[in-house]
Parts: sequence; structure tokens; C-alpha cells
Amino acid sequence: MRAIIQPAMLALSAILTLAVASAQAQQAAPEVGRWITESGNLEVEIAACGPAYCGTVTRVIAKQSMSQPGAAMASANGASPLGKQILFDLQPMSAGGWQGHIYNRENNKTYNSQLAAVDTDQLKLTIYEDSPANGRIQVWRRSSLPVAR
Repeated sequence: MRAIIQPAMLALSAILTLAVASAQAQQAAPEVGRWITESGNLEVEIAACGPAYCGTVTRVIAKQSMSQPGAAMASANGASPLGKQILFDLQPMSAGGWQGHIYNRENNKTYNSQLAAVDTDQLKLTIYEDSPANGRIQVWRRSSLPVAR
């Protein structure tokens, strides 16, 4: 009987340790929270999504094209971005920040991305296909808008 209880206790202990570590990581990650995209079009909430982090659109603020300044935004697939995960599979990088993917609704493509908090109110995103060195940089700002209901 003791041989059965010990492995179960070890498994439970491991699960609890993992849960505590995950909760601490979520609390400590400065990237967690609501952010306004560089274009000012969207509010995106970055939060834990299972073992990774993701960014979900919580509010549509404007409809300005990012590729054609002054033009209206046109979604490639016609779908509303509200509730859409545009950042996904974000995993911590050893040097700090997160690496994952970002969805561009203007061309319906997904790109590699890296993001890191520059300070408490700014988030630097590097969006790229092959190498971060060849990527496009965006700076998002922390949202001060009231929580959408």
C-alpha cells in the first residue's frame, strides 16, 4: 500500500509545484495585460493560454490600414477581429521576453514575433518572417481604457 501512496504523493507534489511556478510566472510577466496596437486599431489582452501565452482582441478602436497610411482597414477574410487571438504560442525566451506568432488580418498571414516590455507602459514587438534582425518593429502602449463589457 505504501508503494502506491508514495508515487501518488510525488505526482501531486509535482503538479502543485508546477501550478505555483506557473502562477508566479504569470504574475511576474510585465507583458501580461491589455495593450493598444501601434496603429491604435485594437486593444489586445495578453494572458496565459494553457502552457503558453496569447493575445486576444478585446476591443476594436479604429479601422486604419497599417500597410496603406490614410486608407481604411480591410480585413482579408472579412471577419471581425473581436475575440480573435492575434498573438499565440508565446513562449519565454532565455534573454527575456516572449517568442511566438502574430496574425495579420490585413493579409490573412501569420508571422513570427518576439515581444518584450520596454517599461511598464510600452511593449516592443518584432514581427518577422526569417530573422528578427530583418523584422518590423512596433511599439504598443498599455491600455488605460476601462475594461470592455
